[in-house]
Amino acid sequence: MSFLSKLGLAVAALASLVLPASAQDYPNHTVRIIVPFAAGGPADVYSRQVAQYLSQALKQPFVVEDQPGAGSIIGTNYVAHAPADGYTLLAMSNTHTVNETLVPNRPFVLMRDFVPVAPINYSDLVMVVNPSVPAKTLAEFIALAKAQPGKLNYASSGTGTPYHMAGELFKSMSGTNIQHVPYRGSSGARNDVLGGQVQMMFDAITTMAPNVKAGQVRALATTGTRRSTVLPDVPTVAEAGVPGYEATIWIGIMAPKGTPQAIVDKLNTAITKATDHAEVRKMWAEQGAVPMTMTPAEFGAYLDKDIAKWANVVKTANIKIDQ
Repeated sequence: MSFLSKLGLAVAALASLVLPASAQDYPNHTVRIIVPFAAGGPADVYSRQVAQYLSQALKQPFVVEDQPGAGSIIGTNYVAHAPADGYTLLAMSNTHTVNETLVPNRPFVLMRDFVPVAPINYSDLVMVVNPSVPAKTLAEFIALAKAQPGKLNYASSGTGTPYHMAGELFKSMSGTNIQHVPYRGSSGARNDVLGGQVQMMFDAITTMAPNVKAGQVRALATTGTRRSTVLPDVPTVAEAGVPGYEATIWIGIMAPKGTPQAIVDKLNTAITKATDHAEVRKMWAEQGAVPMTMTPAEFGAYLDKDIAKWANVVKTANIKIDQ
């Protein structure tokens, strides 16, 4: 056997030690990304955009399937019981970290039954009021709410959603009493804020910004740590009167517990490259979405911290959900 042949065999053997066979040929058929939310929401939209790039990079179809219901429980439970082979993935959000406390009887435990793969992006929310509300600034709105405890209300897409939790966090940190009006989706909530049936809402800036620019609602503040590039003239909640406030909506990918680490790492690398693609970054910047980059371990630590954050809000606000 020639020296080059021996060298080739040695390199192949070393590669097999570094990357197990299960990951070397992964994926070799269609990968499904289950979105446990309704079509058209951030998780659905951004998962489809990332799936397009994963399909190109890994040479196999990545297909997004929406399985909404029970506040994300149905689709999430489906993935929890899927084979741990990397071919069924979960698109998840901070709804999942909230549910860890809010829904005690769910059939899975996030950090027990899943492994973190990678985050995708985050978007700020924007706090908007119907133009009929006399408050022109966040400080004026807080003063109005304190002068009329329990009289003002805010809409959300449902109990436990990021929009609801942003409102509860605001109430807790601003010392206001504002009534929550849950809807079965963000479109109904948004329409009633636009129509004046509900005074206020925290909504995804990626969705509500056009309404702000059209003058259909008044933006009082955004919810990130810095001003949004989409609405740069709108202050953050923190700078406008509630120091330390932050609430975003983020999207990530998890896999069933037991998925080989080599496959998790391969997916993490591919997702990171997709979110770092120049076209993706440009498109998301125009929408107000910011790519997130973390290793699987870093994403796991982020999830643990987020679970603890929202557990405190759920318990402080004594939020209950019908089961």
